[in-house]
Amino acid sequence: MSKWAEATIKYETDYHPANVKALADHVYNISDMAAPISSGSFHTDGMIVVPCNVTLKERRKLVLVTRETPLSDIHLRNMLSVSRSGTIICLPVPAFYIRPSSVEDLVNQSVGRMLDMFNFDGGNFELWKGWEKE
Repeated sequence: MSKWAEATIKYETDYHPANVKALADHVYNISDMAAPISSGSFHTDGMIVVPCNVTLKERRKLVLVTRETPLSDIHLRNMLSVSRSGTIICLPVPAFYIRPSSVEDLVNQSVGRMLDMFNFDGGNFELWKGWEKE
């Protein structure tokens, strides 16, 4: 449970986050980025994210970056559905045309492209300029 979910529970309900956590079979620390549930190989029945983002409702730009493959029919249908609602689906696909010399180069390229969608200076990444002429 994120700190903002905890704050929402306190503000909008008569519950305390501890009451909600007590309903779960297991609770992971919000700071534990290596928690088993963070991996696709961890078996769960599912996940609910509440409260969900209001960005689409307000018709603001929303970029969803998917990071795991393979994509199932459910992923693809959901991506099509949110895309039709104005979401940009951005897969962090390696840009080998930049001739990366490190994984960091690939990460910088992906992050730079994401930031570029919001007209932020992405810093350390190359925009495609076409084939270089020799």
